[in-house]
Amino acid sequence: MAVDDTTRTDRTTERVLGSPALRREGRAKVTGTARYAAEHTPPDCAYGWPVAAAVPHGSVAGVDAADAMALPGALAVLTHENAPRLGEPDDPTLHLLQTPRVPHRGWYVALAVGETLQTAREMAQAVRVSYDEEPHDVRLTDDHPGLYHPEQANGGYPGDRETGDFDAEYAAAPHRLDLTYTLSPLHNHPMEPHAATAVWEGGHLIAYDSSQGATPVSETLATMFGLDPKQITVVAEHVGGGFGSKGTPRPPVVLAAMGAKHTSRPVKVVLPRRELPSVVGHRAPTIQRLRIGARDDGTLAALGHEVTTHTSTVKEFVEQAAVPSRVMYGADGIRTGHRVVALDVPTPSWMRAPGDASGMYALECAMDEVATALDLDPIELRLRNIPEREPDSGKPFSSHHLADCLREGARRFGWERRDPRPGTRRDGDLLLGTGVAASTYPVLVAPSTASVQALRADGSGPAYHVRVNATDIGTGARTVLAQIAADQLGVPLDAVRIDVGSSDLPTAPLAGGSSGTASWGWAVHKACRELRESGGSIVTVDTTTDVQAQEEYARHAFGAVFAEVSADAFTGEVRVRRLLGVFAAGRILNARTARSQFIGGMTMGLGMALTEHSSLDTRLGGFVEKDLAGYHVPTHADVPDIDAHWIEEHDPHLNPVGGKGIGEIGIVGTPAAIANAVHHATGRRHRQLPLTPDLVVPR
Repeated sequence: MAVDDTTRTDRTTERVLGSPALRREGRAKVTGTARYAAEHTPPDCAYGWPVAAAVPHGSVAGVDAADAMALPGALAVLTHENAPRLGEPDDPTLHLLQTPRVPHRGWYVALAVGETLQTAREMAQAVRVSYDEEPHDVRLTDDHPGLYHPEQANGGYPGDRETGDFDAEYAAAPHRLDLTYTLSPLHNHPMEPHAATAVWEGGHLIAYDSSQGATPVSETLATMFGLDPKQITVVAEHVGGGFGSKGTPRPPVVLAAMGAKHTSRPVKVVLPRRELPSVVGHRAPTIQRLRIGARDDGTLAALGHEVTTHTSTVKEFVEQAAVPSRVMYGADGIRTGHRVVALDVPTPSWMRAPGDASGMYALECAMDEVATALDLDPIELRLRNIPEREPDSGKPFSSHHLADCLREGARRFGWERRDPRPGTRRDGDLLLGTGVAASTYPVLVAPSTASVQALRADGSGPAYHVRVNATDIGTGARTVLAQIAADQLGVPLDAVRIDVGSSDLPTAPLAGGSSGTASWGWAVHKACRELRESGGSIVTVDTTTDVQAQEEYARHAFGAVFAEVSADAFTGEVRVRRLLGVFAAGRILNARTARSQFIGGMTMGLGMALTEHSSLDTRLGGFVEKDLAGYHVPTHADVPDIDAHWIEEHDPHLNPVGGKGIGEIGIVGTPAAIANAVHHATGRRHRQLPLTPDLVVPR
């Protein structure tokens, strides 16, 4: 019997959706029964170890594999001369071992395959590659002769935009600031390395991959190996983090499939961590110029945000760092744009909150400088410049609660007790300061399919079976999707079984852009509602038409981050004492996993502010920091007091579940909040990250 939503009690919703339900896979992970890509070892499995190019630009002149193949247990050495021929994918970073070209240091030029991991590694070391080396260029400067204005930035955003007359408004403004902020390259470094295991069974390819989306991987492999997508199964059941670096197919799955095809054996490829910086993407460095014209009352007359960044010669990827300035604050003249240069560097890619994390760092530090110049409270300055409509598009916001986040955060943080004068608080040799920054992240959603089946309700097991090719990258997706299903079906959470993480399941988009739960959840919600209303036994749905029919609104999550820091007056060491985030991200579907996501993002933002840094060796052409000894991610000891809260927000213009996505907004405002706190503590403004002791210590 169909049950109308309006007649259902709220008891099930209160008990299931929004509750802090435990992660469904938690026990499997802590007991070691959850299997990751590298832990699938089919019978007769061989192992692959890639050979990375030792020059920054040129071509392979020759490969001598004789010593490698003479080793006991050696099976094959694949090069551009003997590797299986591949169709060209949309992403040319995957077109491996097809030509002798070497576009950057670390590009894979061979794959050694052996009976054991140790044999494959020894083989790779024994392969002798000679090169025709050519001059290289890896140095980004704001006057590089190769700079150009791209048509689009990442995400399909226009490269350049202008509303109003920026030049006139800036020239007429009584207060003008012209500021430049720089960010070094950054790397994702998930705990689980990039890995894949490939098996050919007849004409069917099975790949166990560490990926944020099994469907895109299967589609890419189908193109490259000339297969029907039905001939491929990609499994990504458990993924130990990705932060964007696993958002697109990566070399391990292609190399494993090639090795398995060549040897007629299952092949496993696990990348060593020191090779990740060269082959799985990075957050591109940026040089950001902010020009802000303000009136005496603090309202903005002009806002200019110009970003200079790099891409590779393999593929254009432009970090969309100027885009947040098209959203955050109203001004009569706004000019935003990007310039990019193709260098002999690895291809940059997604890293958690791409564009927004970089751009909001510069924008929010600039807003703090405006507040200082006008002797205004930083919160009050932001409140005076919140727009009624999205400045760039003119669309109404579906909801906008930045002001509530700022005010609630100020109350919880004790902002009213703050002495606005920089460099006035001390604790012995420690200079103390507090800072604030706003944050935003777009609400993204993609079409998805899902199915739900009614099982025998005899009490012996789950009553419903939900299937959707979602990917749980540690966010608790299984749990939240089960909560959505249970809520719609009007049953307890344990009455729902859910399968995710395989391309054999109903097609779904990847886990990225904080869009996963909104996209998959919409399909699960729709399938369960239709099953409940129809009284049938199984329903499969597609949300393509639903997503395309969305009304024209500017959809964004917002937040405010507050930080208290200490800076050692003699050593320059900065420590975060308190970190608080308050967010408006639609309906919170699981209080436990949401808080975890917010705190995780804020911790990553702390790393961006204080510890994380990659650098390119201009002579050798490669990244210097290649492991967690050289690339410093924050640990628990770096975050003594961190907390996250959210505003209860009902937005009727989103999706049926009402969520906005929470995986990335936590990082966006944190670097600027910490940088602003360091200025408040020391009285000195630093316009580059990370704020390492050598920068902060007085000279």
